[in-house]
Amino acid sequence: MAGGDPIDVEVAYALPGRQRVVSFRVAAGTRVVDAVRQSGILEEFPEIDLASAKLGIFSRRVHARDVVTEGDRIEIYRPLSVDPKTVRRLRAQARKDRTPA
Repeated sequence: MAGGDPIDVEVAYALPGRQRVVSFRVAAGTRVVDAVRQSGILEEFPEIDLASAKLGIFSRRVHARDVVTEGDRIEIYRPLSVDPKTVRRLRAQARKDRTPA
């Protein structure tokens, strides 16, 4: 549970044409999910479903209940629009189709 001295954190969210990074202070011991809520970013981007969103700190996946530390940048990840395996398979097939036999 939060309640210690304040620490500085950031919450980041990006769309293809827009990004937002919010810097603010939270009490030491604050959980990732609570920091996201306190940031106000959910009001700015109502499409974020915090219950299912993947979260990370500096590109490393974390759990919503993990505790933030001084200087953390919490990232809210969007769902993938295309499966990377499908893209690789289609790219490989296109190369194969272009190569003369």
